Amino acid sequence: MSKLVPPHGGKGLVCCLLHGNELEAEKEKAQTLKKIQISSRVKGDLIMLGIGGFSPLDGFMTRADWKSVCENFTLADGTFWPVPVTCDCSREDAESINVGDEIALEYEGEIYATMKVSEKYEMTEADKKWECEKVFKGEGEDSADDKFWKVALDDHPGVQMVMGQKEFNLAGPVKVLSEGDFPTKFKGIYKTPTEVRAMFEERGWKNVAALQLRNPMHRSHEFLAKIAIEVCDGVLIHSLIGSLKPGDIPADVRVKCIDTLIEHYFVKDNVIQAGYPLDMRYAGPREALLHATFRQNYGVNRMIIGRDHAGVGDFYGLFEAQEIFDRIPQPADPGKRLLCEPLKIDWTFYCYKCDGMASLRTCPHTKEDRVILSGTKLRKALSEGAEIPDHFGRDEVLAILRDYYENLTEKVEIKMQGAASGDAMK
Repeated sequence: MSKLVPPHGGKGLVCCLLHGNELEAEKEKAQTLKKIQISSRVKGDLIMLGIGGFSPLDGFMTRADWKSVCENFTLADGTFWPVPVTCDCSREDAESINVGDEIALEYEGEIYATMKVSEKYEMTEADKKWECEKVFKGEGEDSADDKFWKVALDDHPGVQMVMGQKEFNLAGPVKVLSEGDFPTKFKGIYKTPTEVRAMFEERGWKNVAALQLRNPMHRSHEFLAKIAIEVCDGVLIHSLIGSLKPGDIPADVRVKCIDTLIEHYFVKDNVIQAGYPLDMRYAGPREALLHATFRQNYGVNRMIIGRDHAGVGDFYGLFEAQEIFDRIPQPADPGKRLLCEPLKIDWTFYCYKCDGMASLRTCPHTKEDRVILSGTKLRKALSEGAEIPDHFGRDEVLAILRDYYENLTEKVEIKMQGAASGDAMK
């Protein structure tokens, strides 16, 4: 009997990925079906549906599920779920598809899945805007009623993604045929929930924390992981290896940085590195909830939530991603609740007077005594060839990042938000 937290939804791991003869037969059938071109985000969602990362989902959401998730943080059946998982298609494609039809979902020439269409529903501009306001609008300066739509279309990648969707959504269960190039490109890093759970079991872990990463691991991330190691059996350093926004550092570089840190600064028995195949949505508090939801499927029961988790720009309050966990619905059925709890950690930094890493809860000094650490600030300094302050990152990691930026032919301007710059610190 496993001591790990059970998968979300009360149905065990729901894995839609086919294998063996069943896979070969479905691949052959897929070639005869109408092909719908999907986005990178939908591709990542499909792979998560395939490996059980999105349990208990077995396909893309109906309109009732979509509306309930946006409005109530639950599927139509009452199961907690924080972010829509939908598959868009053009009006022309939707008009040629009937409910009950089977279709093939294709990305860049590869068929990733087949889907039996249970519903098709139009997404008007008003529907998309409503979704954006529910999912991406926070409590930060950029989310003010008189400002959100003036800046979001230019500055919020998640809003751009939703507003750029085609005119209809298709719902229905899927049969996943491919994990793309993740198993080969990130061999040893890309791991399924089944594989990660087996690693936890082998080590005898039952109280496990996850550290979400989309930026290179700096001293603050290292500190967060080590705090969690002190109070849990171990930590999963879990990096996003899907698509990011322009200017973010690619996964292979980040993985190399984490490898270096684990080699030199961690007790290896207490930490596991892995990657997952989603694209970032930059949904701040809602995405923090999504991170906890699918981490539960990986066997994680504590999600590290620090400052401005999964945020972008100044759309979210500094600790809004922590506070939202206190307001989510608690379904009567325990299987339908979110069981992965937040491990809330205050703003962390290096303090010269404390002579070490500290947080707002432990350091009595002023921000002038502190090195404000953030992935955005690090990327901006490296992209501009600026000097990196002492204690910002480990020398071995900074050497990897400098090498990456020195060989970069196209550079993207990195915008600083209040939290990343340290201006928001009192």
